[in-house]
Amino acid sequence: MDIFERILANPGPLGQYADQAYGYFMFPKLVGEIAPHMEFQGKMMLNWSLNNYIGLANHPEVRKADAEAAAEWGMAYPMGARMMSGNSDLHEQIDRELAEFVQKEDSVLLNYGYQGVVSLIDAVLDRKDVVVYDEQCHACIIDGLRLHIGKRFVYKHNDMESLEKQLQRATKLSAQTGGGILVITEGVFGMSGVMGNLKGVVELKKKYNFRFLVDDAHGFGTMGSTGAGTGEHQGVQDGIDLYFSTFAKSMASIGAFVAADKKVCTYLRHNLRSQIFAKSLPMPIVVGALKRLELLRKHPELRQQLWDIVEYLQNGLRERGFNLGVTQTPVTPIFLQGGVEEASQITVDLRENHQIFCSIVTYPVIPKGLIMLRVIPTAVHSRDDVDKTLHAFEEVYQKLKNGLYKKEVPQVSEGMI
Repeated sequence: MDIFERILANPGPLGQYADQAYGYFMFPKLVGEIAPHMEFQGKMMLNWSLNNYIGLANHPEVRKADAEAAAEWGMAYPMGARMMSGNSDLHEQIDRELAEFVQKEDSVLLNYGYQGVVSLIDAVLDRKDVVVYDEQCHACIIDGLRLHIGKRFVYKHNDMESLEKQLQRATKLSAQTGGGILVITEGVFGMSGVMGNLKGVVELKKKYNFRFLVDDAHGFGTMGSTGAGTGEHQGVQDGIDLYFSTFAKSMASIGAFVAADKKVCTYLRHNLRSQIFAKSLPMPIVVGALKRLELLRKHPELRQQLWDIVEYLQNGLRERGFNLGVTQTPVTPIFLQGGVEEASQITVDLRENHQIFCSIVTYPVIPKGLIMLRVIPTAVHSRDDVDKTLHAFEEVYQKLKNGLYKKEVPQVSEGMI
């Protein structure tokens, strides 16, 4: 069969809904300044769907730094891959400052988070090595593992007994192949808000010989006494051999980094294919990242503002009987009973009748019969925002329990789909 015939005949689990969902349920357009209140299809919405945790996206110092750097450097400099012609003093400066912030000897600036993790896994493993990873690891980790032609084992989510069993298998196999073992998990799982059991993994280093990679995209800047991440929060930052994070969350930007021992970072600089064969980050992004990192370091009150909103929201939801799972982080999932039909109705009701925009997740991302409202609090949300949301969620929950979403179609904007 022709390749295009095949893909058009089988558009995929999301693509099959492309015509009906485009612009509303998928690929929506939020208009205006990045903030808790943005416009969607002509209406102002209370927005809980941006990972702007610390509120840096429109911080005046950040906007000033971004604008001045763009005016001074433009978006082209430096040209070329960093190894060839794309390096600068400021690129090296952010390597140093990121390493210091997350309490590592060195770090390597990466162009993007997703491709960075894929390339990182590819760079540190060969066919003899064995990987053991949490079953709920992010898609970027899974795609990185697809490049690994050696053996890999998966352990049950945050289950240290399961991990130990897989480590026993990995240890036996690596003894035969002559390879090493890499354990991978996340600092904060972005859907559930659950922290990875980093302390438990590090404890197993006393019994097994392995290296430990943590993707802390949602923990960097939000977790720990200084914001250095989930490892700092759990007191095991030293036990993390490869610490990765993206700039797309707390830093409200583009880019990423991996931090490790200096010799390891030297190796990575010369072997990360996604960096060797791709253009270096433009100077305005680097300058902007330095400013964002400075604000994370010097203004812990921004992180405290985030946690004030997190606690007010999550306490309010729990007091009203909502199931938040076991989140221990700003990521706030609200689990409801229902299917895709009810989920779509809830989405429309919240947006059209309550002017609340949040992500709604259904099967196959979560088990059948469940709906998850995924709310991301930020430092720039207010208690009034939370109060409005609590009231709206109570009304929606009552309608769901009464079966109204199977009987009625909420009022919608003309031509919204």
